Amino acid sequence: MTATVYVPRDSTALALGADAVARALAAEAERRGISLGIVRNGSRGLFWLEPLVEVATPSGRLAFGPVSVDDVPGLFEADFLRHGAHRLCLGPTEQIPYLQRQERLTFARVGRIDPLSLDDYLAHDGYRGLSQALDWSGARIVAEVTESGLRGRGGAAFPTGIKWQTVQNVRANRKYVVCNADEGDSGTFSDRMIMEGDPFMLIEGMTIAAIAVGATEGYVYVRSEYPHAYSTLQQAISLAEARGYLGDDILGSGRGFHLTARKAGGAYICGEETALLESLEGKRGIVRAKPPLPAVHGLFGQPTIVNNVVSLASVPLIVERGAAFYRDYGSGRSRGSLAFQLAGNVKYGGLVEKAFGLTLRELLYEYGGGTASGRPIRAVQVGGPLGAYLGEAQFDTPLDYEAFAAIGAMLGHGGIVVFDDSVDMARQARFAMEFCAIESCGKCTPCRIGSTRGVEVIDRIAEGTDRPAQTALLRDLCDVMLAGSLCAMGGMTPYPVLSALDRFPEDFGPRDPL
Repeated sequence: MTATVYVPRDSTALALGADAVARALAAEAERRGISLGIVRNGSRGLFWLEPLVEVATPSGRLAFGPVSVDDVPGLFEADFLRHGAHRLCLGPTEQIPYLQRQERLTFARVGRIDPLSLDDYLAHDGYRGLSQALDWSGARIVAEVTESGLRGRGGAAFPTGIKWQTVQNVRANRKYVVCNADEGDSGTFSDRMIMEGDPFMLIEGMTIAAIAVGATEGYVYVRSEYPHAYSTLQQAISLAEARGYLGDDILGSGRGFHLTARKAGGAYICGEETALLESLEGKRGIVRAKPPLPAVHGLFGQPTIVNNVVSLASVPLIVERGAAFYRDYGSGRSRGSLAFQLAGNVKYGGLVEKAFGLTLRELLYEYGGGTASGRPIRAVQVGGPLGAYLGEAQFDTPLDYEAFAAIGAMLGHGGIVVFDDSVDMARQARFAMEFCAIESCGKCTPCRIGSTRGVEVIDRIAEGTDRPAQTALLRDLCDVMLAGSLCAMGGMTPYPVLSALDRFPEDFGPRDPL
């Protein structure tokens, strides 16, 4: 009888030695004459336990981790394939508290399936949403997505259904669906985990979007630093084409959709949707003025849906289970779930998919376990490098879009970077301006020049040079960038700067030059 073990092929697990562990397991099984099947699944998102090895049992999987090559002989000695006791045994995977307390909607399959087995995907309810969509009109699909309350998970939180409705209403000979997979925000990895752990879900979501608006061609714009995601996605697209889930005649429906994965331009600004479209067209990634919106005049001048990975990957479940099912999760106008990504100085870093409404404090302590250093949490940046810095006074804020907007912050892509009490917030503010200066496309003056001047002003404040006047100048400069920048690159850089200045003013006193 062949035993089955699961060893992740996710980039984080690979960085922590998963390939070597898989080879060691295979070699040790062969040496002992044991028939062993190894499935390379995605990560469960419990990164402090990677590589996480799971053993299939009749009652579910048992988890062991973190497993190193040196642990492998001991696992076999303990007869771990037959539930033998071992110090690395974590019990049933689904009962690990970190995982058990989540609401995994979009990430339900990630870590459970072989990401490149279409049969495995189908066995776990894959393509049920597409089958339903093929029986519906485009208007019905758009209405269902609208009623679900799904909003863009890439940062802007714009209602997905409204964007799709706009594309659907425009008459054109050709329409496109573009997935923004240029995941460049600090502390984010949810898009990568989907592409590496459940790529058919993204393909299915994009196909449903295409059917809804009448698009025939799509592109996944994948961050250039994601070679494993890019490779996995390319293979998944080929497999879907071979089985009739992509191509000229999807499942005999007479509807066609062709999908291509493209490597991104390697610039943070290409995560902005219009710069992304410029890059896809083979041009330099520079922000376009709006209007016209991409939904009306997008890729190659045609109506284009531009959504991020998690947005599109959420669609199959909504179509399969209905708008009400998804809408019943969450709070206020923030419906469904968001994949929060814990990173930085945090004890238990990883992915936590929860319905909107829990507090930041609950996420930081009940899931993150506080800091890895053991020191108090002083600051948290939510929403990537352009997100505001939050302090202890904001930790009880519910994690939903409106609650964060009310305190001058944003959830963005769900990335959360934790800092302990050794952080220098003046340096963090300076980094925000410096990051903007480096990554700006250069098209508008407030962003291009304002960020450079911002670095200089913060340096003068830190040096103690006429601090009151320089602080006033910094606030004025931020106001210009907020109001006058062409896109969010310059328009949101003041968020981390002003939040650091307002919430941690003691760090901006006289000190040695930065």
